[in-house]
Amino acid sequence: MKIVILGSGVIGVTSAYFLAKAGHEVVVLDRQAGPALETSFANAGEISPGYASPWAAPGVPLKAMRWLLATHAPLIIRPRPDPAMAAWVLQMLANCTPGRYATNKARMVRIAEYSRDVLKALRADTGIAYDERMQGTLQVFRKQVQVDHAQSDIAVLRDYGVAFEMLDAEGCVRAEPGLAGARDKLAGGLRLPGDETGDCFLFTTRLTEMAKGLGVEFRFNTTIDGIVTDKGAVTGVATSGGLVTGDRYVLAMGSFSSVIGRTIGLDLPIYPVKGYSITVPIAQEAKAPVSTILDETYKVAITRLGSRIRVGGMAELSGYNLDRAPARRETLEHVLGDLFAGAGKGTASFWTGMRPMTPDSTPIVGPSKLDNLYVNSGHGTLGWTMACGSAKVIADLISGTKPDIEVSDLGPARYA
Repeated sequence: MKIVILGSGVIGVTSAYFLAKAGHEVVVLDRQAGPALETSFANAGEISPGYASPWAAPGVPLKAMRWLLATHAPLIIRPRPDPAMAAWVLQMLANCTPGRYATNKARMVRIAEYSRDVLKALRADTGIAYDERMQGTLQVFRKQVQVDHAQSDIAVLRDYGVAFEMLDAEGCVRAEPGLAGARDKLAGGLRLPGDETGDCFLFTTRLTEMAKGLGVEFRFNTTIDGIVTDKGAVTGVATSGGLVTGDRYVLAMGSFSSVIGRTIGLDLPIYPVKGYSITVPIAQEAKAPVSTILDETYKVAITRLGSRIRVGGMAELSGYNLDRAPARRETLEHVLGDLFAGAGKGTASFWTGMRPMTPDSTPIVGPSKLDNLYVNSGHGTLGWTMACGSAKVIADLISGTKPDIEVSDLGPARYA
């Protein structure tokens, strides 16, 4: 079959690769000049299945009110007359119950764990390199109450057989020696030794070349103007280069999936939650992170990417804009300096991207109500973590093959 994919971020490119491996003819459309130039460009770099947790959780509404008053707030809300934002926030609040948190957490861990396994197989099959490291992830807690609250997540990790270690402050320093100067600021940590790191942009650009070798056609600098439908099915994609037709279509446009979905009667509760990152060269190896550290207090990740340090995080609800607020940069620099003083050197590059978030934090992966349109979007902060698994699921569904994991609760039908 001929498959048309809308979007060439890490989700669209991995989908193209696995569909081509399954024997399909694939065309990828994107407005940018190359792959992974938007949300996939400079994310935190972590592949952390065990830390796949919903943003909507018990206690979050109260925490959010406190965060809004903090100097280095992990959550920023810029109110605007936007019905989509209001509806999304209300749906997210409805998911802040213990029962829904447990359901959503289980879904997320399932697809994330599977995705890491698919990535490992892909790496073994192709030899793809992307500044990858397989040295685990450490979530650091600055307060004892955070250590205590981690027990609910640990229960899910046990259920799914995810290896973990609970560490005291000394244990955190043994795992990440660069934290030695911040030992007195730590109450403990949760380490997942099976997690990985890597440069998502580098991975996506190199996988694009491999996909081209399988016959995938990438049409960059191509604006997607709309989706054409007739009698409950897609008949083509209207673009700046003309109408593009196929047998099946995959919507992988990140935060813009919901925008174009509304034009064809497809209600996808995906909203952009802006994140920020800085990237700085390493100054002193001994003071730099070994892998990824998640600062639970500030919701910021610090990741080693080859000879660079990537610091990323925060969540800003401000619509579809890419303004880079200086205060967000200050927060990232503060966290890096507070935990790994002296690790970086030179001027850091500053970036922002729009994460496509669903109100239950679970990605939308599966068939839509239109006969030949599939959705692979809404991965939020975990697009890099979940990309390969989501792509393999989409390729299996389109090919008529039973996926390796349960996927009936991942599609858009759960919002019906």
